[in-house]
Amino acid sequence: MKHILKENRPRERLMHSASSLSSAELLAIILKSGTQKENVLEISHKILQKFGSRLQYCSVQELSQEHGIGIAKACQIVALFEFHKRIPKDKRITVNSAKDVAKIFSKKLQNNQKEHFIALYLDVKGNILSEKTVTIGLANASLAHPREVFHGAIKSMAHSVIVIHNHPSGDPTPSEEDLLITEKLEESGEIVGINLIDHVIIGKGSYWSWNENQQKI
Repeated sequence: MKHILKENRPRERLMHSASSLSSAELLAIILKSGTQKENVLEISHKILQKFGSRLQYCSVQELSQEHGIGIAKACQIVALFEFHKRIPKDKRITVNSAKDVAKIFSKKLQNNQKEHFIALYLDVKGNILSEKTVTIGLANASLAHPREVFHGAIKSMAHSVIVIHNHPSGDPTPSEEDLLITEKLEESGEIVGINLIDHVIIGKGSYWSWNENQQKI
């Protein structure tokens, strides 16, 4: 590997972008070193060519018999695949409407004595990437600032945003302040290229949606 410029070596490139590495380069990082005859990248290519997708099912004994792969390296490979199997699979929640949002957040918010203003960050398919509690207390135009809402959207690489807050009174009817906040967020979303697709207000057993009521305002 010494003949490869340091900045082009797999480990250095991994620090900038793991997705840019080939499978052989990723395996080379796991194995760390090669032999006097073959560098670690050459060994990785040979292993992948020989086993392909079957590599994940290989035993320590089988792998340790390959040139450049002793017991220690074979254990590293087997441990990697076993660890991957045990990671809980990501079960993303998808929201397609205000009703979906209300179903998720009503139980969380409808009995709160303070207003919780939450930003929900979605991917292009409407899957929830993350959520952020922007403020707790009175939701007003200064507290629910677009900067706070869209900072999380950019960090999450979100395609769109839904904001949610509760009314402790139980009546989800929007106030003038609620409408002003929504308009400001909608305008800010257009500027940064991340659409605000709804503002859902949670009440006691009911909800109000900006998207569903735009024609009525």
